[in-house]
Amino acid sequence: MNDNSKRIITLLRRCVKTTSFLRPHRMGQTYKTYFTKAVESHFPDRGQLLITETEERFKVLSKSTSFVVKSSNPIDRRLDFAAYFLAFIQTLENNAQSFELIRSICLEITSDYVSPKNGFQAWLKRLPPRMIGLGISRFLLEIFNKRTSKLGHPDGFRANVITEKAATFGLGYGIDILECGICKLFSKHNGSKYASILCEVDQVTSGLAGLELIRKSTIANGAEKCDFRFKRLNTSNLQEG
Repeated sequence: MNDNSKRIITLLRRCVKTTSFLRPHRMGQTYKTYFTKAVESHFPDRGQLLITETEERFKVLSKSTSFVVKSSNPIDRRLDFAAYFLAFIQTLENNAQSFELIRSICLEITSDYVSPKNGFQAWLKRLPPRMIGLGISRFLLEIFNKRTSKLGHPDGFRANVITEKAATFGLGYGIDILECGICKLFSKHNGSKYASILCEVDQVTSGLAGLELIRKSTIANGAEKCDFRFKRLNTSNLQEG
């Protein structure tokens, strides 16, 4: 294998990892800074108290997601973020905030979190659909599918990666989430009505990648699976970041 092939494989692996619904969230729990920023903006008089309560709730919820460190399914790694997300929701709900306000603040946080912070990040987010057409990409996606199609833990994800062009609007990439770890986590802790908020963020992350998300159903809204399909957006309409 020559150096160019090695570089392509490395880029494709990064692409798979950074795709919206598959992405293992950033290490070090840096996402917490986005929650703190939003809380200080919306609740300047009691922001620290809300963050403290969120942290305490997260300590409890994180026990339900401790398995992600050893899980063989890479999608499970996003459950750490989901647990903190739910802890924050529980905190706002406990402080008598409405569903609509909770939803609005959560979408603000997640949109800020996934948005690129510089030109390189913007380019990297648009890279996956450009790489999918390469011959080596299907091979790597098949390897990835072997890991995602099996439960790494009973409380985790199970998903099938779709590579047939006829089933993916010609793109050669889609995914069916058959078991959703986020829905399991939210259901376990009486937060099912909020799970669909995270589904809304997928529209944002897909757009950042230069894709239109075509999804007819989600488990969070009562369906048997989440059927992620995509169409390429007109690149002339994309901002170059």
